[in-house]
Amino acid sequence: MVISFALSTVEKTKLLEVHRNHKRVIAWSIADIKGIDSSFCTHKVLMEDEFKPSVQPQRRVNPNIKEMLERLAGYEYYCFLDGFFGYFQIPIAPEDQEKTTFTCPYGTFAYKRMPFGLCNAPATFQRCMTAIFHELIEDSMEEKCHFMVKEGIILGHKVSGSGIEVDKAKIKAISKLPYPTNVKAIRSFLGHASFYRRFIKDFSQIAHPMTHLLVKDASLNFSEECIQAFNTLKCELT
Repeated sequence: MVISFALSTVEKTKLLEVHRNHKRVIAWSIADIKGIDSSFCTHKVLMEDEFKPSVQPQRRVNPNIKEMLERLAGYEYYCFLDGFFGYFQIPIAPEDQEKTTFTCPYGTFAYKRMPFGLCNAPATFQRCMTAIFHELIEDSMEEKCHFMVKEGIILGHKVSGSGIEVDKAKIKAISKLPYPTNVKAIRSFLGHASFYRRFIKDFSQIAHPMTHLLVKDASLNFSEECIQAFNTLKCELT
């Protein structure tokens, strides 16, 4: 657990007191969560050729990025809980564990708990989180284990009481990029820049000379106009 260094001694004492008084409500595994059927939160590895997943309506934990950022920004304090580690709390069905077998220099192993990156793992984790946090979804929950901090990074943006800002770490990396020399590099740069287009007025108009190079069969001529567009976008971002 990480507590903000900006808290006063009184605030830290009160925060720790709340955690100590309510430590029993913290679940360290799926089995600790009352009311959640363990079989419902068990990952199954379905590999049969004839298998077709059923289509069921689900509520997503991550809503529209713009709407979520606007809803989170403007508060004095934030608490972030990291859902990444939740993957390893979800057991894999015993009959399917051998399907996760992998070999390394130390031997052959199989997963008993669902690892991050396993096929269909996100869907299982989504279903589990929806069941556990159904009352808080799209309201007041996000990621990372930080408590009572005054700002935090959410999906590449910094949210705080002042509103929404760009993540300076990402912008610093972009500011050092050289001119792109191929279509892949152009597409990569525009993708990064587009992520922050909310902060750039007339983004599409500025980026047009570069986006034109992505048209099928277009000749790769990174003209003076493209260089100007590239520099303008970097300037606007920084």
